[in-house]
Amino acid sequence: MKRRITNKKGIGRLLKKVGLARTISKLGYCSRSRAAELIAAGRVRWNGTVRRDPQTPVHLGKDRIEIDGQPLARASKVYLALNKPRGVVTTASDEKGRETVYSFLPQNLPWLAPVGRLDKASEGLLLLTNDSEWAARITAPETHLDKTYHVQIGAIADEALLQKLRNGTHANDGEFLRVKNVRILRSGEQNSWLEIVLDEGKNRHIRRMLEELKTEVLRLVRVAIGPLPLGALPKGATRSLEQSEKQALDRAMRAPIGKPASLAR
Repeated sequence: MKRRITNKKGIGRLLKKVGLARTISKLGYCSRSRAAELIAAGRVRWNGTVRRDPQTPVHLGKDRIEIDGQPLARASKVYLALNKPRGVVTTASDEKGRETVYSFLPQNLPWLAPVGRLDKASEGLLLLTNDSEWAARITAPETHLDKTYHVQIGAIADEALLQKLRNGTHANDGEFLRVKNVRILRSGEQNSWLEIVLDEGKNRHIRRMLEELKTEVLRLVRVAIGPLPLGALPKGATRSLEQSEKQALDRAMRAPIGKPASLAR
């Protein structure tokens, strides 16, 4: 639902209404699902009235929202990098009691959400933020933002395997999967390390491709997202993104396909 308002210069623009649960999430208080729980429990007031419908339309910046009697204000934007350890799940809570990435976050931060996912057996660079619009752009296929992985396989890689990965293959469910780039980093007597670049992120993308090619994945580490490298960040450690790093990611998302982010304007 939208209505037109007019600014001081008389130029009309559309003011969009957003659902109450989504508004709470966008303001960085908690996840949308948690917000829906708070609303259903009667802990949220909209313009002084308890609302139990998470879809209640809200004018951001106009309507007043309170949670447990406290006014809700927009949290400062936080952009965090985590070196996710292997064996940790990318979720706020886990029904099986497994350790989650949230156990590694510093205290006294606003609610943050993972930007995309790494499965339990994967490790490496994971971004977390309370900027939901920015997170959606990072993960959107149309941005073609490269994600770089170092993958140890239980086989000696050769050019034939690399070409199959470049050409793409259909997974068991029929979904077509391909890599943007792949090269051999090093090989031992029984295994190899590959560098694989994806510009789209489908569920268990690399593992499903290699499984279809009868190749075992021993380790999978995400080492970069666009121009942002994992670097020397220790396992389980976090750090805030520098402003220049955030800006570089923004430029990379604006860069035309095939054009280096550093040349984008």
